[in-house]
Amino acid sequence: MKEARSGKSIPEDVVKMIFSNISSIYQFHALFFLPELQKRMEDCSNPRIGDVIQKLAPFLKMYGEYVKNFDKAVELITTWWEKSLPFQELIVDIQKREVCANLTLQHHMLEPVQRIPRYELLLKDYIRKLPPESPDRHDAEKALEMIFSAAKHSNAAIAEMERLQNLWEVYQRLGLEDDIVDPSNELIKEGPIQKISFRNNNTSEKYLFLFNNMLLFCVPKVIQVGAEFQVRWRIDVEGMKDVEFPHSFLVSGKQRSLELQLCSTKVTEPCSLLSPAQFKSEELGRRAPQWVRDKLVTMCMRCKEPFNAITRRRHHCRACGYVVCARCSDYRAPLQYDGNRPNRVCLECYVFLTGHLLPEEREGKHKGILEKESAEISGQSLMCSFLQLLDKNGKGGTRGWFVIPQDDPLVLYVYAAPQVGEDGTGMGGHGRRFLP
Repeated sequence: MKEARSGKSIPEDVVKMIFSNISSIYQFHALFFLPELQKRMEDCSNPRIGDVIQKLAPFLKMYGEYVKNFDKAVELITTWWEKSLPFQELIVDIQKREVCANLTLQHHMLEPVQRIPRYELLLKDYIRKLPPESPDRHDAEKALEMIFSAAKHSNAAIAEMERLQNLWEVYQRLGLEDDIVDPSNELIKEGPIQKISFRNNNTSEKYLFLFNNMLLFCVPKVIQVGAEFQVRWRIDVEGMKDVEFPHSFLVSGKQRSLELQLCSTKVTEPCSLLSPAQFKSEELGRRAPQWVRDKLVTMCMRCKEPFNAITRRRHHCRACGYVVCARCSDYRAPLQYDGNRPNRVCLECYVFLTGHLLPEEREGKHKGILEKESAEISGQSLMCSFLQLLDKNGKGGTRGWFVIPQDDPLVLYVYAAPQVGEDGTGMGGHGRRFLP
């Protein structure tokens, strides 16, 4: 410190950072702990030390700050040794002195780190050698408990320092985004992961950071300047659900649902269930749904119309996750999991989320004549869908709307467009009833 104040070799604040609170620790020992022990050793009528240690043991927690700073202090010494010749000469001069016993500065700085564990070992040995009837046994055992508490305090300080250091390094890799940086967070696990596309079953490598309160879904940055990863989605741990499939697992959170697999796993078959996990009614719109995979569905899951690549393409309802056609998802409703922004939803979810009943003219404006005519019986059916009518030679003919009613499941109703039969009679655009 004397050399620093002369301003020749090292700044004064660097010296303080290197030695931390060692001056306070020294004052405690020189003015309190050592005199108290010496005084007791001189008093032959009271051969005890347990009560002295017990009285002063709480102050030993001061070592925690020194221990926490130790690694940084050693790093500072190395840095200044390499960059400053006057600092290097000063350290060499100090280490040559007789009091240093030709040991390095770093070696002497390690002594306070080892002090509390040594107290603990010495006190254990002292208690083991005390006679059972010794008047000092109770105080010595109590003092040992307090020394052990001080040791835990030092270890906790080291662990906390390492936690904050690791956390800061992770935040730097993520670009120090304001809504993510929080010193109270705890990093639980990180690593690469394969994300499975709900649309085509393809996989792409991503990266996950799991904290105690959130899961960060990240993608590597192409140009890694300032950050290694870009945060694509943040999913709160609160309310998160995990569903396991044969070769993958589904992470379902309020903000997003993701189907993932480990990078060492290869998916040879679709892992998602055809039907998404059913929501409780109060969860609809409040948490991201599991999307039904496109390739598992050949027709709209609402109106049953078959999909094709041009006129009837696949869409996902952002509320329930069903694969639906454009006309069945021609509605928008605010979804709580997406910040109440309007999202594309199917009619059923629109009515549930908004409470609005659509006008009859809009509700039926896209329906074909066969669906309109069969609307009453279709609404009370076990199953209804378009199917292709084959002639007796097995060739494709007219497409019809088939309905199996709930109240008469052994009967099949067919609604077909008007056509002329072989006998020249006309088949109207109304339902015909067939028995199995």
